[in-house]
Amino acid sequence: MSERESLDARLAAERARWDGAGLRRELELVSNALVDFTSNDYLGLARHPDVIEAAREALRESGAGGRASRLLGGGSVFDARAEEALAKWLDAEAALLFPSGYQANLGVVQSLVGPGDLVISDELNHASLIDAARLSRARVVVYRHADAEDLGRKLALAGSAPRVLVATESVFSMDGDLAPLHELAEICRARGAWLLVDEAHAVGVVGPRGAGAWVASSGSRDFDDVLAARIVTGGKALGVTGAFVACRASLREHLIQRARSFVFTTAVPPAVAGALCASIELCQRADDARAQLVRMTRSLANALGASVPAAAIVPALLGSEALALEAARAARDGGLDVRAVRPPTVPSGTSRLRLVVHSFNRDAELARLLAITRPFLANASKPKIAKPSANVLVVAGTDTDIGKTVVAALLTRAAASGGRAAYWKPVQTGTDSDTRSVEALARGSVLEPGCSFALPASPHEAARAEGKSVDVERLTRLLGEHARSLGDATLIVELAGGLAVPWTDAVTQLDWLSMERPALVLVARSGLGTLNHTLLSLEALRARGLEPRALFLVGAPHPSNRETLIRLGRVARVYEVPRFEPLATAALDAWLGAQDLAGVFER
Repeated sequence: MSERESLDARLAAERARWDGAGLRRELELVSNALVDFTSNDYLGLARHPDVIEAAREALRESGAGGRASRLLGGGSVFDARAEEALAKWLDAEAALLFPSGYQANLGVVQSLVGPGDLVISDELNHASLIDAARLSRARVVVYRHADAEDLGRKLALAGSAPRVLVATESVFSMDGDLAPLHELAEICRARGAWLLVDEAHAVGVVGPRGAGAWVASSGSRDFDDVLAARIVTGGKALGVTGAFVACRASLREHLIQRARSFVFTTAVPPAVAGALCASIELCQRADDARAQLVRMTRSLANALGASVPAAAIVPALLGSEALALEAARAARDGGLDVRAVRPPTVPSGTSRLRLVVHSFNRDAELARLLAITRPFLANASKPKIAKPSANVLVVAGTDTDIGKTVVAALLTRAAASGGRAAYWKPVQTGTDSDTRSVEALARGSVLEPGCSFALPASPHEAARAEGKSVDVERLTRLLGEHARSLGDATLIVELAGGLAVPWTDAVTQLDWLSMERPALVLVARSGLGTLNHTLLSLEALRARGLEPRALFLVGAPHPSNRETLIRLGRVARVYEVPRFEPLATAALDAWLGAQDLAGVFER
């Protein structure tokens, strides 16, 4: 088989998996024959004659193409005009025009932070902010959605990072809700952090003259020293494309020198910049259209029993991918352009219709939309964002053969002393059964492994040796079934090997943790090599928004390593576990009697 055939076969298999899960997507234009309830053209400026004429004028004057990067003479005079107009509108010192919002976020984040710095990101941020944080090579920590208190806790763990950047959308693109910008800014100031606000879905719709959520937030001017930048996309309410970074003049100059997504990309075409000049002017004067938009959005949300959104996005949560697709098809059959949004764009179990209201929509069209969508909402399963079951505690490790099973036995025994407890290992490899070991050491019951393979190797290799594969969906289903069947009892779940161990070619244990988001503890060796493995494991967990409740160091006490991990790892609780000789219940009970594990089991 040729390399090309091999690649085609692999891609075909991957497409088949997506098809089977109902997650395949198709490229579809917004249809002029259908009523638009899907695009981000909130004010209808994409078809405004003044915007179209401004694009034509710029096209005639400066030609079709951006020609080169702006540092090599590309672009046109319309770039600077659009930047000046945008900055004046948003009451910013300066602005810089990028070809897209994705590139703007990449440019800002990568220019402001790097290795050794810290980015703290809302868990529901847009993919461009997530990728920008990862590519910056700064340490990334995720805080709970729109939760200022959790941000404060994460900032308290910032340690010695020289630069700390907090990133949030102002109006979130899938839920339509508003970030608590004032509270976030207060916390950033108290902790010496900068705040980056992506205003893609707010500017043009929210605030006086549509100047966005930052301007609308109470006392925003008091925090201009905290605000690093606002990202304003041209393809939403402005009806064009491109994106601006609204910021201080010093940051604009910095971006021109350091933002790779600006320096190494062709300038926007003159027609785009010219159209933006016109749409910025029109958007400021669109108060009547904004009032119409707000009225209809609130009417739709109230009729659907949804929370009143901050802008124009109303999510109709349906839960399953199949139901969301069926509802979208019914809407299209009824003459309405409505789209289903499914994982991974939104969390598993929260597939939805993303309904977008525009100033040009009419009450009769809204009534038709409600008539079509209400029956589907009545049949919807209650959507749930994946979150940890209250009674599940996962024992994860930095490596293999470091003492996870002993720690799992300790925790199962401790949980059973205060009530009921059970132990479960999703994947067992090798013939030396950890389940039987825990059964001999713990008071709680044990559940048989989700799957077992004879070869003592990584799960994906051990399964492949038997012509099998790990069924990740089945393991997820079993976790839920076990947790529900145990009621208030505690379920201790032990993973196999280190965090990044693959269950399949596509899913690692860390991926699974990211999907299930359970409470967890991390187990590491106490001696030589633990600093690198443990700090990298903590970074990997926090990059996925997972914070371990405790760190267990197994082996002979090593005061220097323990102190370093407390200082640099910033884990709430650190326990030292000896290599028990002999490994017996009496030794485990003696250790447990000297420990306070209440915080590990908090719910």
